[in-house]
Amino acid sequence: MTIKGDNLSKIADELRKDVMKMVHNAGDGHPGPSLSIVEIIVALYFNIMNINPQFALWEERDRLILSKGHACPVLYSALARKGYFDLEKLHSLRKYGSILQGHPDMKVTPGIDFTSGSLGNGISIGLGMAVAAKLKGHNNYVYVITGDGELQEGIIWEAAMAATKFQADNLIVFVDFNKLQSGGTVEEISALNPLLPKWKSFGWHCQEVDGHDTALLIDAVSRAKTVKDQPSVIICHTIKGKGISFMEGDNSWHKRVPSDLELKKAIELLGGEDK
Repeated sequence: MTIKGDNLSKIADELRKDVMKMVHNAGDGHPGPSLSIVEIIVALYFNIMNINPQFALWEERDRLILSKGHACPVLYSALARKGYFDLEKLHSLRKYGSILQGHPDMKVTPGIDFTSGSLGNGISIGLGMAVAAKLKGHNNYVYVITGDGELQEGIIWEAAMAATKFQADNLIVFVDFNKLQSGGTVEEISALNPLLPKWKSFGWHCQEVDGHDTALLIDAVSRAKTVKDQPSVIICHTIKGKGISFMEGDNSWHKRVPSDLELKKAIELLGGEDK
């Protein structure tokens, strides 16, 4: 079922609540990087992607590679709310024996298309899937979400060259451009700007959008799908910790556990618990 408008915003709020509760309960995790990609995940799973939880391994499904795998709490929330597994499983994040570990594992978690978290590899993996789909005559798309700090990995640009060579127009990459990475700002660690011209010079179709506007994200994907013989990148301007005012832009929340009081305040800011 395709969901639009205000209903997508409501889902985004629920995913943010889930992330905070999951990390709090686990006593570990990455809430900041999870919150910055909420709208990207919502747009993909609840509007864009051609998937069916009842047939999770359907060969011609669209696929998502969460290259920045440490942001998996938001992905787990979306998968549960989409129906891949019971919502109660969210309480088991990072627990021994749980299907929800600290990075996505395709062997144990329904709906995960590839094990990720070793930064830099997602686009290469997605390209392999995209090329395989073309060879099989399938019409599905492969989506990859990568962090901005992750773009400092050389394998990213090797994959970018290869995607152009293979004319992978069924590969669409989202860059979570929140300008922060674990050790500080992207600019001070290894500056990326100007980012869009870099991708364009590698032969990609390029767009820039507000990464917290689901309508713009959906429109950007629609435009990307009209492009032939070129891979597409959507540079998403985002805010780390988005949606919770005391976390927004604060890099200490890259890997941090909310206290009981912080969790309570966050839930209130997101509209409180459902009655």
